[in-house]
Amino acid sequence: MTYDPTIDQRLDPRIKTLLSLMPSMAIPSYATYEEMVAAARAPEALLAAERRRSFMTVCNTNEIAPSDGLRESHETLVSDPDGNTIALQIFRPDSDEQLPCVYYIHGGAMSALSSYDGNYVAWGKILAAQGVCVVLVEFRNSVEANALTEVAPFPAGLNDCVSGLKWVHEHAEHLNINPSRIVVAGESGGGNLTLATGLRLKREGSLGLVAGLYAFCPYIAGSWPQPELPSSTENNGILLDLHGSAPAMAYGQAAFDDKNAEAWPLFATARDLEGFPPVVISVNECDPLRDEGIAFYRRLLSAGVPARARTVLGTMHGTELFPILCPEITADAAAHLAAFARG
Repeated sequence: MTYDPTIDQRLDPRIKTLLSLMPSMAIPSYATYEEMVAAARAPEALLAAERRRSFMTVCNTNEIAPSDGLRESHETLVSDPDGNTIALQIFRPDSDEQLPCVYYIHGGAMSALSSYDGNYVAWGKILAAQGVCVVLVEFRNSVEANALTEVAPFPAGLNDCVSGLKWVHEHAEHLNINPSRIVVAGESGGGNLTLATGLRLKREGSLGLVAGLYAFCPYIAGSWPQPELPSSTENNGILLDLHGSAPAMAYGQAAFDDKNAEAWPLFATARDLEGFPPVVISVNECDPLRDEGIAFYRRLLSAGVPARARTVLGTMHGTELFPILCPEITADAAAHLAAFARG
């Protein structure tokens, strides 16, 4: 049965209105990864992506996300070990104070979207206005080109995110940030990459680079529906229609088949998570991904990690990252993340 947002009593009325106007988010099926990438380059797909970017732009106005009192800068660097170029956008209060840093990874199922989309630029400014330095990383998507143009499957995006983080730590003095107060954060696919960054740093013996991890609505299971994740059934069709999709193919089928936790962190065991710094998991009540985030939170606790969780009632997947929709929810999320970064 098709989901009807107008009769869901849980949803904020503003979200109901938006969902009633949106087309279906069902994901087409493809036979191969190469076919998926080719489809993303077709003229109709490029036009749809441009329309989406235009919609995101309405989030980035001076009324919604003021630039007053903020300083913006940009950096490019070479990612390791692949030698490709990645980009960083940096927003901070216009002061000489040494600040904590939020290293933010955008969503998009690790396969699409860009940190230069208007909603992410707005989010960077809203978050920086809370008194932190915000670094948005533009990494390689696995399917849809962004500002970098190059696409590549796992572990390309993760390599880029980790490389950018290490650059930020090494250049803390240049950025005027406190190297002991760098936290990694992201939503959806960016929540996946946030937790995967922690797993990669642990494997490398480099967890000391980060003071904490903060994942909004993390996209970490890689396969849906799952009976042990009831929200993957009860909430399917609320913004996201995950049934029948092929996220493993889009990001890297072999990594999923191998149960690689750096690709899909829900595969991580309690032992994999031992020694993690503080972690916050934030989930949305009406999100198909809600229960995988909760399951990960409980696994963190079983590993002895100082973890916290929050459930934002009345919201769909990623509501916090659409400041034009529920601005007070976005503001609350920014304040909570900034407070976490400050410690």
